Amino acid sequence: MEIVVIGMGYAGISTAAMFANEGFNVIGVQRKSKRSGWKIDYLNAGKCPIGGDEPGLAELIEKVVRKGSFRVTDDISVCKKADVIIIVVQTPVDEKHEPQYNSLKEVSQAVGRHMKKGVMIIESTVAPGTTNHIIKPILEESSGMKAGRDFNLVYSYERVMIGRLLHNLVYMPRIVGGLTPECTQRGVKFYRNIVKAELFPTDCLTAEVAKVTENTYRDVNIAFANEVALICESLGVNVHEVRRFVNSLPNDPSDPAKNPYRMMHIPGAGTGGHCLPKDPWLLKYSLDAYGGSKFTPKILVESRRINDFMPQHMKDLVEEALHEKGVKLQDARVCILGLAFLGDSDDTRNTPALPLYNLLKGVCKEVVVHDPFVKEFEGVVLTDDLEDALRNKDCMVIVTRHKEYVDIRLDWLKSVLATLVIVDGRNVFNPKDCEDAGFSYRGVGIGVRVKAK
Repeated sequence: MEIVVIGMGYAGISTAAMFANEGFNVIGVQRKSKRSGWKIDYLNAGKCPIGGDEPGLAELIEKVVRKGSFRVTDDISVCKKADVIIIVVQTPVDEKHEPQYNSLKEVSQAVGRHMKKGVMIIESTVAPGTTNHIIKPILEESSGMKAGRDFNLVYSYERVMIGRLLHNLVYMPRIVGGLTPECTQRGVKFYRNIVKAELFPTDCLTAEVAKVTENTYRDVNIAFANEVALICESLGVNVHEVRRFVNSLPNDPSDPAKNPYRMMHIPGAGTGGHCLPKDPWLLKYSLDAYGGSKFTPKILVESRRINDFMPQHMKDLVEEALHEKGVKLQDARVCILGLAFLGDSDDTRNTPALPLYNLLKGVCKEVVVHDPFVKEFEGVVLTDDLEDALRNKDCMVIVTRHKEYVDIRLDWLKSVLATLVIVDGRNVFNPKDCEDAGFSYRGVGIGVRVKAK
């Protein structure tokens, strides 16, 4: 079986490597863009372009390239021989929170021109309704074939997570939504080659709604945690202690409905990644575009606003902590720790560190960002030398929980900082230890108790 995977991002690379390891002939397609074109030669050399801690992926890529079952090209005409074409291209939203399908439409038209009869097309995250209303018409028009009769159309979303790409592909349940029952059946059979967990068959639209709802659920829960954190700050208590108590309520296996498990999420400096900041808007967009009512969702919209507010709150904490040490924000030299949105990764998509950087750089005397995995980022003063980044700075701001930052010792930090100020967006340090060591400390959800007069 010939498989073509279009889009060599986190999901595309790991999916292609997994199928190649199962004996299929897999060809990855990547545009020769200024930003990502380098991945073609890199992958063909058996190297992993994904940085950070990603267990097993580098070894798997080297293995499948060496045995000749995986290669990458920019020539989309390889779709002519493909039995399965997996489309994994990004679908960002614009400033109006509407999906930008330029890349997806362009790829779909090209696939339609080259695909053969009987091929199965599988695509990933889109706004609900996109498969039926956008992808299907484009494929049918450009190919001259009929979906469900001449080719199979399937929507099956990945549940990959940075740091667990291969693990999640294999061990997480997979939802497979087909245009017809026959499409669904073929999709389920295909994914049985790599998925060891349960496969849930359904239709395209239900699968699309499930995908964005899954990520929206997490985004809403993070927003709840962030709002509780802001309340805790105001009341002078520690949100992490509150969270520990809330989550201590156990599930009763004898009657789970009577005592459901509590799982309050972790508050922090903001949310990032490709999915969480975008998928709630995709869900709302599909309702506005294809829904049959005038209902306006309020919880998911307000949750997005709360999570987007957190970088601004981090800036406010920086100013407050500096003021405690007698330093004005405009005179401060600040070091932000972490540009990646997730610890021990190099993924900067929608990172909350960027809006914080932009908020501070226009005000502060100097702002520099340190990240051990991100080598460059346009418009950001970036370094991977931790001591150099912190030397003579007035404030250290933690946005990403990289392991390197967890290992920072307060006595060492006192020797390099000009002003002892820590703003902790990821609960890395113990507030009391910091205060006892002479630091002005602020953390998301860490209330500063007002002393009684």
